[in-house]
Amino acid sequence: LAQDLLLKQSFVPTLFRQFFRLFVALVSRAMAPLPVTLATTRPRAALQQESINENSDLLPAADVEIHKSAFALPGASLTFRDLGFSVTLPSGQKKTILEPCSGHLESGQLVALMGPSGCGKSTLLDMLAMKKTATYSGEVFVNGHPRDPRLFRRIAAYVPQEDVMPAHWRVREAIAFNAALKKQPGRDCPGMVDLLVEAFGLGAVAQTYIGGAKVRGISGGQRRRVTLARGVANQASLLFCDEPTSGLSATDAELCIKALRLIAKKLNVLVLVVIHQPRVEVASLFDKLVLLTSNPGRMTYFGSFDQAVHYLKVCGLNVPRHVNPTDFFLDHLTPGTPADASRALVDAFYRRQRPAIVQEVEQACREPGEKIEEMLRSGHANALRAQMSLHPLHQVISENPKPAPSGVTAVSARRYSVSFAAQCAALLRRKVTITLRNPMAVALPLGLPAIQGLVVGSMFQGIGQDPLLLSQFGFVFILLTLLALAGLQVVPILIEERIVMKYETSEALYSEGAAALASFCVDVPLAILGSMTQILLMFTFSGLSWSFFPTLFSWALLLFFVFDSLFAFIAALAGTTQEAQAYSVPFVSIFMLFNGFVISRVTAPWFLRWIFWVSPNFYAFQAIIVKMAPSFLDGQVQVQEYGFSGDENVVGIAFMVGFGFVLRCGQLVALKLCHNIQK
Repeated sequence: LAQDLLLKQSFVPTLFRQFFRLFVALVSRAMAPLPVTLATTRPRAALQQESINENSDLLPAADVEIHKSAFALPGASLTFRDLGFSVTLPSGQKKTILEPCSGHLESGQLVALMGPSGCGKSTLLDMLAMKKTATYSGEVFVNGHPRDPRLFRRIAAYVPQEDVMPAHWRVREAIAFNAALKKQPGRDCPGMVDLLVEAFGLGAVAQTYIGGAKVRGISGGQRRRVTLARGVANQASLLFCDEPTSGLSATDAELCIKALRLIAKKLNVLVLVVIHQPRVEVASLFDKLVLLTSNPGRMTYFGSFDQAVHYLKVCGLNVPRHVNPTDFFLDHLTPGTPADASRALVDAFYRRQRPAIVQEVEQACREPGEKIEEMLRSGHANALRAQMSLHPLHQVISENPKPAPSGVTAVSARRYSVSFAAQCAALLRRKVTITLRNPMAVALPLGLPAIQGLVVGSMFQGIGQDPLLLSQFGFVFILLTLLALAGLQVVPILIEERIVMKYETSEALYSEGAAALASFCVDVPLAILGSMTQILLMFTFSGLSWSFFPTLFSWALLLFFVFDSLFAFIAALAGTTQEAQAYSVPFVSIFMLFNGFVISRVTAPWFLRWIFWVSPNFYAFQAIIVKMAPSFLDGQVQVQEYGFSGDENVVGIAFMVGFGFVLRCGQLVALKLCHNIQK
């Protein structure tokens, strides 16, 4: 209560509010009982039933009017004209998936897109949500203005059919992550996450892992609701949901649609939902209905959900009593069924509805509203006014208004809602949390190198006491090879994280650079710590003079940096782990062979000697051997015989640092351009 009262005071500095919130969170966590105690004192089924009962009171029914909140978002109407999609088959024949269609949708509406399989309803949703990567025809307008590709993601959110989230993430953390990265200026709502958790029936599993194939977590239906809650947490004026009720029970589906209706009415959000044959209680929640038929996809009805039954009656199709209207709709819209009336309904649509729809579309384009940038500014101003109304001195402040903040325009013009630093902070927090919860993520980079150091070190125990330099070649070669291969173990983790990243960056939650930096700040230090342990153990077992350790240690870590950058680039470029391994083998094998020991400059064919200039293994091996040579009987002889030189250290350092930097830049480019979600 103290936190809520304090955070509502607009005169409290932002920095102090952040500090106070952090302090309250830490104290609350310290005073809270253990989750195990909670789980043992109350059965999980009882908690779920209590959550459903609370949600039933929280979410109003279809006949209950919902008033707009003071924190409502700026309204965004959506207009589309002649939107169609077709594909070219391998035979060269052109197949139409969705014939050109038009329509106009106002803010604050809950819209259902329905039709049989293959009618193009998901295609239409993807085109409206700017998710369709293939070429399509037609135009989309927001408030009568052409859709701005750069800023559209600031006011739009998309809930896909796939539930792609890290397995060791908790439910509440997943929702809070989206809320933090999509926070609009002036809209700091600490209780919104808790409200969404309860609204979607996730209160009983708020602290449970999302789970996956190898991690036990929440059920598939609950995971679907988490994905839907994350989309709502984006605080967008446009919300697109592709089959959000798939895999849910009838009760849970009604719960989700009720929550979406509440969001649409309270926050003035236009919500478009692709849905299959909902039951009567769910269907009555929708404001508008878009009916499509298939082979090819064509529009058959566009209007109020309440008037759909009457419209079909006018078209000669009477919906029987005690029959779900949505079942009746699809029975008559599916081509090839006994009740197929799709052709007649398409003809009726073109005669009865299409002329009025075309006129409405033209009028919406002639009378444009706010542009997206203006919506962001007005949303910020509305949020400030709403927060000001909660101030105890509201009357005094309203009589002495202050001008709006000057930084709103610059903030509104960005593609992302929060700064790059805020993106990195949120991603780094998630990365550290998930890594610490996953035992294998810590054991592999730290435990495996230590075991290798003990085993390999014992194999070369006392090798440093041998007076011949040639005897040290094998030890140095194995040490550098193990370090070069150390970064290969994080490739599967990088590919798994990249899949999650692609879904989240497509929603403009954060940039690819922030994701790469957060991963680098966690994975690389862990790998370096493991490599340092391995080097120290192997060097201790070898019995070499500690005067060689600084040179060996520095060149070994530099070599690790190069190969870690190489594997990160390959992980961003390859489609699967098997592909990454196939791409890595040629580079690793060539660099290992042309390291100056297996193949030396003297014995290499003249047309392949250029490889030594681009082999990081050669530079590291050469620098270490040249440093050790004066302390052994045959040192100078071996240096001359293998063609080593001590004058190439600067060149080697410059090349390895530059090569690693180029690979990291290539990683960023590959993350941005490769393996994007195709629709």
